[in-house]
Amino acid sequence: MRYQTSGTCSSAIDIEVEDGIIKSVSFTGGCNGNLKGICSLVTGMKVEDVIEKLQGIRCGFKSTSCPDQLARALKSMQ
Repeated sequence: MRYQTSGTCSSAIDIEVEDGIIKSVSFTGGCNGNLKGICSLVTGMKVEDVIEKLQGIRCGFKSTSCPDQLARALKSMQ
């Protein structure tokens, strides 16, 4: 699934989920090293666990962040 982000430096997130487990995640744009780290950390995790940990995280004065956008994308897939 490809999710178009809003309010962040990244413009999209590509996500592959199988049986409730995240198989792969990649961001388009954004802070390359940090987002690669997030992708590596969440791969193999349960979708609901990632949503719980990442939803609501803010980036500076923005009302959202790349991790929050990932949580929103995963919620939209449920």
